[in-house]
Amino acid sequence: MAIYALTGSASGIGAALTTALAAEGHSLITVDIKDADIIADLTTREGREAVISSVLEMAPDGLDGFIPLAGLGGGSAPDLLITRLNYFGTVELVEGLRPALAKKSGAVVLLCSNSAPMIPADEAFMQSLLEGDEEKALEIAENVAAGTHYMLTKRALNYWMRHNIMAYGREGIRMNAVAPGPTLTPMTRPLFESDEYAPIMASLLEQTPSNRAAEAEEIVSCIMFLLSPGASNVYGTLLFSDGGYDAHVRPEHV
Repeated sequence: MAIYALTGSASGIGAALTTALAAEGHSLITVDIKDADIIADLTTREGREAVISSVLEMAPDGLDGFIPLAGLGGGSAPDLLITRLNYFGTVELVEGLRPALAKKSGAVVLLCSNSAPMIPADEAFMQSLLEGDEEKALEIAENVAAGTHYMLTKRALNYWMRHNIMAYGREGIRMNAVAPGPTLTPMTRPLFESDEYAPIMASLLEQTPSNRAAEAEEIVSCIMFLLSPGASNVYGTLLFSDGGYDAHVRPEHV
């Protein structure tokens, strides 16, 4: 059986993935702000460093996979916290755990979003993220349009993956990403019920061929595939699991 580390394990997609991996008999190292093997705040550099150190200590022989799922949705937290957690709280952990993943030719599955291409990229903000300059990124983020940080950080994750896939691949590490559409989790359910966001969610579903939001387990199925031997030749791919929304609204994007 394999050993996997994942963040955001206490709820939503992370909790569903924890259940699925455990059911297959795998060993898990879970990370979250509560109810996990490692309790840490990934919005801080100290929290990230503590997680990296703890995971490396708990998996001295390496990791078969790392799935960083911890994140904040648009409208659920201040924009600067979204930037800190969704981008830097993912990339810094992947980089820090890279040696452990290389030991076992492990796999990384990132969590992006089908909303990422919906708005034009803020080039200065995106560049600061890709450069790994957190302070500069947060400074620029102050002037980025409110409410767009979630989509932009998810887009930046995909860019970062594609920019780094050669280096990781040559170390034996497969790295891919899943892009869900609206998914029913404890974090997103309030959006479907709020006066501000319910019309937006309804509009998204009206343009979704499946005409519904996904269940967390459906996103987990995609993650499980990308972790599996069946995906052994899949590198640098963004797998949409959005009920067909992206294909419908961007039919010429290939």
